[in-house]
Amino acid sequence: MPLAILQINWLTRGGVAMDMSAFELFFIRYLHVLSGVMWIGLLWYFNFVQIPSMPKIPDDQKPAVSKVIAPAALFWFRWAALATVIFGLALAQRNGYLVDALLLKQPVIGIGMWLGLIMAFNVWFIIWPNQKIALGIVEAAAERKPKAGRMAMLASRFNTMLSIPMLFSMVSQQNSFY
Repeated sequence: MPLAILQINWLTRGGVAMDMSAFELFFIRYLHVLSGVMWIGLLWYFNFVQIPSMPKIPDDQKPAVSKVIAPAALFWFRWAALATVIFGLALAQRNGYLVDALLLKQPVIGIGMWLGLIMAFNVWFIIWPNQKIALGIVEAAAERKPKAGRMAMLASRFNTMLSIPMLFSMVSQQNSFY
């Protein structure tokens, strides 16, 4: 964090000629990327590390994951998703392409934005409600837990698949020449 503060100080005090609107745009983009890295990093952690590793963990050690690690990771996962969407929409608005992108008049970034919105919807309205049941965070009948866990896992896998073209769209937009 101190290094980031020094870099911001350098950017705003003469290291680079930058007016405040350019700095604001930079800062919004930085927060969008930072929250996006957290969101997709946790998504990939769940799908490439935690889920495949659970069958290998001895039963007496599984509560450490389901009662401590998973709830904490899901907290950061869902709020990072929301922050990524908010900062992404703010960035698109600030750059003047929000409506055109959402209407797919700018298809590359528009597709990426729609994929991100679908993924965020899945996080908040499918994955999180089902994970609360599966992890016992909310009261539910015992027979609902396995179904809820499976639904959360399938939605998470779906998001993992969508993350590949979403990231491609976001990076491609930065390198387009039209």
